Amino acid sequence: MTGNPAADAAKANVPADAAKDKAAAGAAIGFAGVGKAFDGPGGTRVHALADVTLAVEPGAICGIIGRSGAGKSTLLRMVNGLERPTSGTVTVAGRDVGRAQGAALRAIRREVGMIFQHFNLLSSRTVAGNIALPLEIAGEPAGAIRARTADLIARVGLDGLAGRYPAELSGGQKQRVGIARALATSPRVLLSDEATSALDPETTQTVLRLLADINRDLGLTILLITHEMAVVRDIASHMAVIEAGRIVESGPTYDIFTRPRHPTTRSFLGGVTGLTLPAFIAGRLLPARPDGPSEEVIRVTFAGTHATDPMLSRLAVEKGIASNILAGAIEEVGPHPFGNLLISVDADRGPEARAYLERHGLLTEVLGHVR
Repeated sequence: MTGNPAADAAKANVPADAAKDKAAAGAAIGFAGVGKAFDGPGGTRVHALADVTLAVEPGAICGIIGRSGAGKSTLLRMVNGLERPTSGTVTVAGRDVGRAQGAALRAIRREVGMIFQHFNLLSSRTVAGNIALPLEIAGEPAGAIRARTADLIARVGLDGLAGRYPAELSGGQKQRVGIARALATSPRVLLSDEATSALDPETTQTVLRLLADINRDLGLTILLITHEMAVVRDIASHMAVIEAGRIVESGPTYDIFTRPRHPTTRSFLGGVTGLTLPAFIAGRLLPARPDGPSEEVIRVTFAGTHATDPMLSRLAVEKGIASNILAGAIEEVGPHPFGNLLISVDADRGPEARAYLERHGLLTEVLGHVR
């Protein structure tokens, strides 16, 4: 996934618009300079999206994270043509969704499955009937529908529940039905619209494991939107952060978790990576070193092979520099461990402490000073 083709184009002396189109064309899902505006009150124009460029590679799981109203759902609905861009292009496997009509649009939609936050199951249909619905609409033979439905029921772990109705199912079981239904037409792309936000934490984990298994076993490209950074951490290989209709940061999930650049990204990460200062420290934090005794507050990021190394102990033993741990966490993003610690050290020895930690492959950032 690439988030800045304009910069790549400048290096290669290629027009930026051409670079956007090329990146989108080679992707499973491509957004090239996409904007979306709606008519607002009093004849005003409301811009839900502005110049969104993003390429999701085949087989990737890409998480789009943003606050309510940031434009996530609008972006997702463009992939299956439920919304059309005001400007730019949206492609699925190189085919322009925004310009597709009739049979061409129906063909694209057959390759794009979608699962929903509130399941959207038909209460009058059984588990098997809900899963079979897309195949019936597509005019598949009855025998093929029965075989495909039985296979999907087994794949999503609903054996023995084919004859149950939605009212007889738990939330997790309903979402499994929704996933099976989305897979009915053998799509190449799966869209997830806040699919776990209505579920409890334990059920969320089982659904995420199911999506990861589907991605691995079927090679599906998955685009999911969420406001929960933990969901992105647990499943996404790539991610993008959207704010006020614009992509403010994108790339491999591990890279963004370990080196967040945008303030919006950092605010989302605070709840899952130990990036948030305790209130009693944040309220006293000064941007510049004050006169008199003070401590330097430092964010230390432990990545890769150093994520579990006792570097603060080594700092104390080898350099005689004591540190006070203010907050922190050790996490995993995919198969990679990483951690963030917020520490304070004597301001006189702050530069020496940071230099030592950076020589050992850690990342440091001065957040401020406290008296």
